[in-house]
Parts: sequence; C-alpha cells; structure tokens
Amino acid sequence: MNIIIADDHPLTLLGTKSFLESLGYNIKSICNNGLTTYDEITRKHFEIAILDINMPGMDGLEILEKIYKNKIRTKVILLTIHREISIYNKAKEFGVFGYLLKNHSEKELGICLAEVKLNNKYISPLISNDLLMDRPRSENADLSKLTFSEIKILELIAKQYTSKQIASMLFLSEKTIEGHRRNIIEKLELPKEKNILLQWAITNSKILQNSR
Repeated sequence: MNIIIADDHPLTLLGTKSFLESLGYNIKSICNNGLTTYDEITRKHFEIAILDINMPGMDGLEILEKIYKNKIRTKVILLTIHREISIYNKAKEFGVFGYLLKNHSEKELGICLAEVKLNNKYISPLISNDLLMDRPRSENADLSKLTFSEIKILELIAKQYTSKQIASMLFLSEKTIEGHRRNIIEKLELPKEKNILLQWAITNSKILQNSR
C-alpha cells in the first residue's frame, strides 16, 4: 500500500513513519501542513492517508471532507486528541476509515491498518465507549445573545484554530480571546467541561454560518 502521513509535529511525523516502515509499510510521502497534504493526495492518489486533525492550512477533517466530496479513493485514518462525539460524527459523515487517539496511536496503528487493508473500519476501543456514552449538545442555543465578534470567534473555533491563532487573525491579544471564550460559554449556558466550546462550535457550525 502507498501511504501518506501528515502531522505538524516533526517528532510525531518521523516517529510514525519509522514505526510503519518497521512493519513493512511503504511510506511514499510525509507532510507537515494540510494544504500540501491535500495537494499530494490529489496528484498521487495514495491508498491510505494518516492525518493529524490539527494542522495549519487545512485540518484533517477538512481534508477528509474534500476527499469524500471529490470521490477520491484514498482511505483516511485520523489521529486525534479529541474524544467528542461531534468531531467523530463529522468524520464518520465523510467516510473516515480509522479513528485513533494520538497518544496511543503507535500501539493501535498496525491493527488499524490491517483492518483498513481488508476494507474494514476501525475505531479505537480506547474512545469507542466514550463516544457511545457522550450526549450530543443542544443545537438550539440562543445566538442572539452573542455579539458579531463572538460569532466570528466561534466560527474560527469550529475550524479548530487556537486562541493564539485567532488573536493573530483578529489583531487582538490572546488574553482578549480567552475572555471572549469565557463570555461565550456563560452566554450559551454551556457546562464548564474541557473542549466544550470546540465541541459546541463544530456541532453548530452550519447554524453559525447562517447567523451572520
């Protein structure tokens, strides 16, 4: 199988490449940003793409969506730190073949690839129970409580930009963005859980786009 690996962390990228080569897999290309990765996939039609979700230029979910919509036959395995049902559902919607926790990927990647070779899908058992137990968040929150700036920030959060990146885009301080995040959580009456704003923003991304 011809495989491409994409991750914006050099040590993770090279470590994954070395590990898979030790298992006998043919790694044809490695990339550290999403735009280059997608360009490589469209030109070389790899059998499998192993993608980090958080990458500059274009994230792993966006690449997966484009592969799905353009009917490219490359099978995608996503590496993630996220356990949220909303992110997994988005990946599932666009035909993801593998979904692994990043910090356990070395232990499971070989198993996952063996399943994908057989045209089977593989979800890490380390997160499958979390996904089944997680409850979807309400999509009917009152966006009228939010300012134009807060909705824009939510749109960027849905695209998985960090507070530092959003601050740079909007010419604000990172501290200001963090303040906006707290205000948004309070206005939407969301529980104070880790990554709750990211989860809500991804789940409601279409509503956000139609609200401005």
